[in-house]
Amino acid sequence: MIPIELTNRQKKIIEIVKKYQPITSENIAEKLNMTRAALRPDLTILTMTGFLEARPKVGYFYSGQPINNMFTDFIKNLKVENIKSSPVVVSEDTTIYDGIVTLFLEDVGTIFVHNEGLLSGVVSRKDFLKTALGKTDIHKVPIGIIMTRMPNIAYVIDEDSAYDAAAKIIKHEVDSIPVVEPVSNESGKKGFKITGKVSKTNITRLFYELCNEKLGGLW
Repeated sequence: MIPIELTNRQKKIIEIVKKYQPITSENIAEKLNMTRAALRPDLTILTMTGFLEARPKVGYFYSGQPINNMFTDFIKNLKVENIKSSPVVVSEDTTIYDGIVTLFLEDVGTIFVHNEGLLSGVVSRKDFLKTALGKTDIHKVPIGIIMTRMPNIAYVIDEDSAYDAAAKIIKHEVDSIPVVEPVSNESGKKGFKITGKVSKTNITRLFYELCNEKLGGLW
């Protein structure tokens, strides 16, 4: 972890909060002979890094917790089922053309593919683009020809953490990964049923909502 270097003013803010907590931003600014607007960036940094805890309509408290306790631990305890969204799923015999149309109509970056109800592949926007620029007859060739197949697909289950999902998205350099549930289909074949997805958008929204919840109502 990269060490956090605080400015002298940020250190003074921490000492003030320690002594007078809970204390509002107005009172902190007054003690430093500053305006609230000038103080805002410092309070934001101290709150986001976990040195201070902000409570709407109450004020600031000294936390002293490092950033990994404030954010990383929270994300590691937050389950995939709490952040997943609806997947876009098609069958293997869907044509590449219909897959491209679905991609744009649903405004997604990845389409998941099933065979008899079980996850069998993944097709990304990049896959479609490479195929469309080639000589493949996209109106006749099925999507199963160009997809990445199991078992070469990263996935998560509902009980995995949001951190695990984010780590897999980064490690595999993909836009999204499927959320699955181990099942057996009507033929008795074992595999994974697609129950959702976690995308870069899901992870970005999570951080946005965390920041809003942590800082909202204080200014």
